Amino acid sequence: MSNWYKNATDTNDIAVSSRIRLARNLKGLPFPSKMTTEQRIELNQKVKKAIIESNTPFAKSLKYIDMCDVPDTQKYAMVERHIISPEFAGITEPSAIILSADESISIMIGEEDHIRIQVILSGHNLTGAYDIAEQIDSLLCANLPFAFDSRLGFLTECPTNLGTGLRASVMLHLPALEWGGEIEELSNSIGKIGFTVRGLYGEGSKSAAALYQVSNQITLGLSENNALDNLKIITTQLIEKELEARKKLKKTELEDICFRSLGTLQNARILTSGEMMNLLSSVKLGKSMGILNIEASPIRVLIEAQPYMLMQKYGIMEPQDRDINRANMVREAFS
Repeated sequence: MSNWYKNATDTNDIAVSSRIRLARNLKGLPFPSKMTTEQRIELNQKVKKAIIESNTPFAKSLKYIDMCDVPDTQKYAMVERHIISPEFAGITEPSAIILSADESISIMIGEEDHIRIQVILSGHNLTGAYDIAEQIDSLLCANLPFAFDSRLGFLTECPTNLGTGLRASVMLHLPALEWGGEIEELSNSIGKIGFTVRGLYGEGSKSAAALYQVSNQITLGLSENNALDNLKIITTQLIEKELEARKKLKKTELEDICFRSLGTLQNARILTSGEMMNLLSSVKLGKSMGILNIEASPIRVLIEAQPYMLMQKYGIMEPQDRDINRANMVREAFS
């Protein structure tokens, strides 16, 4: 299997990806913010034994990686691919990740909680992502003593994750709603019923390329299935609103924006990350609406042309050189 962003298709191109995260902690160990170095090493080994050394199909497809052995450039490239959180990349104490070959499964050990199970798939596929996450959760639960309270559910460092410990999200491409100035109003509306709208890289990040992550906020007093069903309803409604907004766009003006954006990507010699993402958003919209006939995946180009992803390919560079290499890479993709 390929990485989620390489599997991106135009089947449901408004929903770019679906992600499930489960937060879990072990009995007998303090939360990561209070752990000693020795306790962190102990935690890493316990989780490694429970997963990697288990006689399961998952074990054969997963790799244990000590994050102390990963250069910073690679760590932040993993953030850009949405494999790990920015907070996890910044940890200097012993931590580890268990990763599948296609990077759809990542288990962060020693982030805010002892264990963060993450599954990310392309498209609108919350059910598929949750099914995989639940299998991993069951395997860990059978081999490790999870901190669980009959009244509060799974115990987590942050009280907002108490209960199921589930954070589900769908990344949506909403350029028409963004152009119409409707995002803030929609964000406020769904915020009142327990959902949040965040930027491309989650909490604290800004929107880029008209990509927004919609996720649940309520984890206590609600089952996993109910939380997923509610999120599916909300994201389906947002997709329908985006489709309606696209119908109202003026054809000639939209074509002009899409063709100008593609032309710039095909000819630019210097391209900043911000400019590229704005242009790719228009090109993605043009492709999905049948205005542009191109083979390249705008989402794949967007991910692979991020700063640290570029430095993984071309080596450490100054920003100006990075912008030149980005332009070269994008021109080749859309040639």
